[in-house]
Amino acid sequence: MLLFYIDPGTGSMLFSIVIGLVTMLYFVGKAVILKLKFVLSGGRAVENHNRYSFVIYSESERYWNVFKPIVEEFEKRQIPVVYYTSSEKDPVFSQTYSFITREFIGEGNKAFTRLNFLEADICLMTTPGLDVYQLKRSRGVSHYSHVLHAVDDATGYRLFGLDYFDSVLLSGEYQKAHVRLLEEKRGIHQKELEVVGCPYLDELQKKVASLPVEEDHRFTVLVAPSWGSNGILSKYGSKLLDPLLETGFQIIVRPHPQTVLSEKNILEKLQKRYEGRNNLEWDFNRENLVTLSRSDIMISDFSGVIFDFTFLFDRPFMYVNADFDARPYDAWDIEEKPWKFRVLPEIGIELREENFSNIKEVLLAACKDTQLTENRWKAKDIAWQHREHSGRTIVDFLVKKQQETVSSKGKTN
Repeated sequence: MLLFYIDPGTGSMLFSIVIGLVTMLYFVGKAVILKLKFVLSGGRAVENHNRYSFVIYSESERYWNVFKPIVEEFEKRQIPVVYYTSSEKDPVFSQTYSFITREFIGEGNKAFTRLNFLEADICLMTTPGLDVYQLKRSRGVSHYSHVLHAVDDATGYRLFGLDYFDSVLLSGEYQKAHVRLLEEKRGIHQKELEVVGCPYLDELQKKVASLPVEEDHRFTVLVAPSWGSNGILSKYGSKLLDPLLETGFQIIVRPHPQTVLSEKNILEKLQKRYEGRNNLEWDFNRENLVTLSRSDIMISDFSGVIFDFTFLFDRPFMYVNADFDARPYDAWDIEEKPWKFRVLPEIGIELREENFSNIKEVLLAACKDTQLTENRWKAKDIAWQHREHSGRTIVDFLVKKQQETVSSKGKTN
C-alpha cells in the first residue's frame, strides 16, 4: 500500500489552487446563466437573489465585543445584515434581532470555501490575510473591509495581513502612516483608511460600571502574556513567577488562548510547579473584564491587553521587553518603531530581568507614579477616538460604501 504525505504548507497551497479554479468556474458559469436570463427576458434586468448588501464574518466568539456595537447599529436602523460565524457558541445566537440573519458556516477550510463563493456588496471582518492564504477575495464581493480588534499598530499582523482589503477601519489617526508606507514600499493599491474608534472597547466600557466590587480585596498582580517565543511564559516562566509569589500578593496568570493550544507543555509544567499555592490563580475565562477589574497592576509583554487594562481602568502596568521579533509581521518592513513600542515607556514601566529579585518594591513604586497617569490619559485620546460612538461611525461608513457600490454597478449595467 502506498502512503502519501502532504505537509501543511503544500496542503494549503493545493487547497488554494483547487478553490481558485472552482470559484472561477462558478462565477463564469453564473455570468453565462445571468446573460441567458437577460436575453430571454427581453433585456430586462435580472435580480440576483443570492446577493447580500452587508455580510459580517466572525471567525470566533472572541470577536463578539467587536461586532456587537456594529450589529446593534444596523438593527437600530432596520438594515438587513447577514452574520456568518465560525463558532457555534457565538453570542450572536442568543440575541433577539429582526434584521440580522445569523448562520454558523463551519471552521477553517469549510468556512473559507463558503466565503470564497460569497456574493455581497460589503463584507466586514476582523480576519487578516485576505487573498494571502486560503481566504480568497470572492469575485462576487464588491468591497472588503477590515476592522481592527485592538488599539494597536495596524502593522501588528502577520505579513501582508491587510494588503488586499479595500478599506481598513482604524481606532486612531496614528495607525494611518505605517499602512501608507507599506502600500508605497510594496507597490499595492491605496486602501481607504477610516478612523472609526474601537468598538470592542466601547462595548467593554459599558460593562465596567456593572462589575461587582470585590470583597476583602488583596493587592493583586495580573500576569497577562502573549504567546510564542517572545511571550512571558515562554521566555521567563518560573524566573518571573517564583519571585512574584514570594511577594505575598495575589497573582493571577491569564495565558493567551493560543498558549493553551500551541504551548501546552509549558503551561502544564508551570501549573504542576505551583500546585497548592494559595496566592496563585489561573484564568482561562473567555471574558477578561472581571479579572482586569480585580487587578491593581498588570505585567505583560507586547500583548494588546495592556491597553484594555490601562484605558478601561486607568491603572498602571509593567511590561517585559522580550526583544520582540518583528520578522513575521508587517512591522518588519517599517523602519520606524511601531507606536505601541514607542508609547510603552511613556505610559508603563519596563520590568527587567535584573529587577525580578526586588519585584515587590518595583510594583509598589509603579502604582504611585503620577506622571504615568497623565501619560495614560494622553495615549488614550490618541488611540481610542470616537469613544462610545464607534458603532455609529462604522455603519455610517459601510452604508456609504454600499450606496457607492450600487451606484457604480448601476452605471456599468
